[in-house]
Amino acid sequence: MTKLRVAAPSKVSYRPLTQSLSQGLGADRLGFAYLDESACVEGLRTGSLDLALVPISTLREVPDLRVMPDLGIVSRGASGEWVLGAPSPWQVMDGIALPQQEADAVALLQILCHARGLPFAPTPPHPAGGMSTLGIDPGREFFHVHPCRHDLVAAWEETTGLPFVHAVWMGRPHAGLDETIHAILRQSAREGVPQARRIAAAHAEVSGADKADVEDRLLRRLRFFLDARGLSGAATYLDRLAALEPAHPAPPLRFFEFAYRPETPAMVPWPAPPPAAGAPSVDTLLADAARGARLSPSDAIRLYAEAPLADLGAAADQRRRQLHPGDVVTYIIDRNVNYTSFCVTACKFCNFYRPMKSREGYTLTWEQLAEKFEETVAMEGIQILLQGGVNPNLPLRYYEDLFRRIKSNFPLALHALSPEEIRVLAELEHLSVSTVLERLMAAGLDSLPGAGAEILDDEIRHAISPLKCSTDTWLSVMRDAHALGMRTTATLVFGFGENAGHIVRHLERLRALQDRTSGFTAFICWPFQAEGTRLRLRDDTSPARYLRLLALARLYLDNFPNLQVSWPTLGPAIGQIGLRFGGNDFGSAMIEENVVSQAGAVFKLSAAEIERQIRAAGFTPRRRNMRYEHLSRRNRPAPTPVAEVAIR
Repeated sequence: MTKLRVAAPSKVSYRPLTQSLSQGLGADRLGFAYLDESACVEGLRTGSLDLALVPISTLREVPDLRVMPDLGIVSRGASGEWVLGAPSPWQVMDGIALPQQEADAVALLQILCHARGLPFAPTPPHPAGGMSTLGIDPGREFFHVHPCRHDLVAAWEETTGLPFVHAVWMGRPHAGLDETIHAILRQSAREGVPQARRIAAAHAEVSGADKADVEDRLLRRLRFFLDARGLSGAATYLDRLAALEPAHPAPPLRFFEFAYRPETPAMVPWPAPPPAAGAPSVDTLLADAARGARLSPSDAIRLYAEAPLADLGAAADQRRRQLHPGDVVTYIIDRNVNYTSFCVTACKFCNFYRPMKSREGYTLTWEQLAEKFEETVAMEGIQILLQGGVNPNLPLRYYEDLFRRIKSNFPLALHALSPEEIRVLAELEHLSVSTVLERLMAAGLDSLPGAGAEILDDEIRHAISPLKCSTDTWLSVMRDAHALGMRTTATLVFGFGENAGHIVRHLERLRALQDRTSGFTAFICWPFQAEGTRLRLRDDTSPARYLRLLALARLYLDNFPNLQVSWPTLGPAIGQIGLRFGGNDFGSAMIEENVVSQAGAVFKLSAAEIERQIRAAGFTPRRRNMRYEHLSRRNRPAPTPVAEVAIR
């Protein structure tokens, strides 16, 4: 068998992922070598390497590369590696001297200058040393010359709210990389990360670097696992690079598909068996979960059934503060545009849909849609949540033309369709779900909402929406979207007569998929609104049950970075309380909403009102996009050139 050609830079910050490879791990499948960064990138470009640990920006040079999931070099706050030394603060800099530096460090500096509205005009180093200078691994002498120090990675996280990803494993899509290679890379990380102190000591001895500084970087400032926030940070970096060069759009982060094959999640028994002798108390479970320990399904059922609501909320709040220090609460300005009300799934809980031959049904014209989009932009909206009924009269070409026309005329992100709409399109066109998603992404689809999940348990789904896709199909569409680099959300709607077993099965299926893909950015739950629907309300949809579910989700979904509170269905006061029960996002200003509102939810808030609600609850509001990147007026998307595309 021909060995795969694998390489990585020999930088100390990469060693926890590569040291075991350099010592022979996987030598029967891999030929591993240390090369400098430029040689690694060039090797992937020319095909002389099959796999390399390289910066995210490599995708701009070689866009066909695929990314290995799970592993990466991710900063937590200040990295200590890329530091801008200056005689003055950012705001009064008049020039930047750039000696020979790593390309990504210079690009990050350019992005940060752009975000601050500062000119980026690098000049050669001046002998007097009065200019700002970017240093790699700066020493004490560097700091003596430049008393003001600006860590670029810390500045990035402050600006975007997301971590900075230094490098990931990237490979050529047809190079024979498979599950075995992925397992070898994971094993190298499992062996190398616990050896961080030894790696730091060895590096300090050879290089003369300060051992404590290197150890601090490897143990506390870096992570070596690429989670959901890391993926958002990587995609955001590519987008901001592209914003500096509008002629070169951001390439998508696409993954090796073998890593996304489905697994059967653990079954959740119901009724739940009694706790075994010696099982931890509810108080112990809450304390452990608040610190980040993973709950089992049986643990979650016990907490749902037995934990006092206030105690459950306090544990969720503690966990939220660990994940989101600084008491920042995010929100987004978008518009929910329901482009068609015709639908063939006929869900019993829906008061919005109309049968295909109904005179009350509609499909909006381009002129009607464009008016809504123009209003959205005028109100500082940045995204369209575009969903409709499942209308089989609209082919894939309709959506491709529509998405291209939207993107050509409006600076709006498209958070559009649902797993059910994607499934039906695939069936109508006799295409795979992945092919449909790829074509829609090429036309402008940015992300996929988690609509249609309701309860991910077929016993409940069959009772309330027998014509809608199964649990496995919903999860499969999401898995395919994540493999293509698309970010999605996940939802839960309660109040259909489900028990604790159904709830925890739902959460377990989401957590299991997130373990494999890290593709979900957020979880949102809300109660069923029964007014006017064919499904009578026979269940508890009270604020107390909502808060119990929200807090349980924060503790159980330990791999979900964000939880959104649901004030549109329960009111802003409950939304404020939800921020103390695990929520860190206040959702959308929702310029328009038609589905839930037709079933009895009437609450609406403007962006200014949302900010007042967040501040009144004791938090600092920040606008965001779907990836939870913090936004300011300066980094809102710019309009794209107008191009006419026919809607068929």
